[in-house]
Amino acid sequence: MTNLSEYQGIGQFGKAYKFMFENDPHSPGSVDRVLFENMIRVCSETSDRLYREYTPARSFYEQGTRPKLEHYVQEVTAGCHSDEECIEAMSEFTSSLRENASGDLNTILLGGTEEEIIARGSDWCPDVARVGCVLCQVAGFPSRMVYLIDPDKAYSGHAIIEVYRAKVWGAVDTLTNVVYRHSTGEPASTWDLMNNPQLIECHWRGESTPYTTVDQFREAAVSNCFVWRWWDYDYTVSRINDYYRSILEMSDQGWPGGLRWLRGEDVC
Repeated sequence: MTNLSEYQGIGQFGKAYKFMFENDPHSPGSVDRVLFENMIRVCSETSDRLYREYTPARSFYEQGTRPKLEHYVQEVTAGCHSDEECIEAMSEFTSSLRENASGDLNTILLGGTEEEIIARGSDWCPDVARVGCVLCQVAGFPSRMVYLIDPDKAYSGHAIIEVYRAKVWGAVDTLTNVVYRHSTGEPASTWDLMNNPQLIECHWRGESTPYTTVDQFREAAVSNCFVWRWWDYDYTVSRINDYYRSILEMSDQGWPGGLRWLRGEDVC
């Protein structure tokens, strides 16, 4: 049996991305840091266990524990008639958090409780994905975090989630509101998407430059985030650090000279 610990942690995608994860702007020890430090790489050696036993196939959330989140779920899913409609509604809700997100690098806040993230808005994909993951669990759907990496491009990471229903896992991009499915309508997992690029392309909705490309699914890792263990997590709120500030400032300029590692991460 595959030892998952051999495929765990921030060093699974090369030294450049390891450096990037080590300098993540979320507070050290916070829930977001813990989640990607514990992530398990999705690959042929791990896929069977990750999709069979790694994450419980039921939500252990106890009603009344997080009443504000329950209110959001009830409000968002009102009128939904199926599991798929509920998941679509929650995905649309999380993607709407971008509308109130601060664009000022001096005022952007990261991390915190899911209630805090919803209240302030966010376009920071790990924060939005965590909100989606937790809301799904409150609604009764097992879910987990997914981290996507294009190892051949600098700073090309993204966070989404997987949601379990109909006895299968399905990828959901909580930031861009994409619920990935097969042509038959069955949920498509991250592993499915990694092995069948056409499944990704058919969800582009005619965009000339989609946010999440085929290359973004070249590598992936999953991590368990359990809302029923919220007391185990550190929800410290943080701000953009100097490392990420330099990346975001270059992004705002349109990457003159092309996308590249700025701190020699790939050679350090």
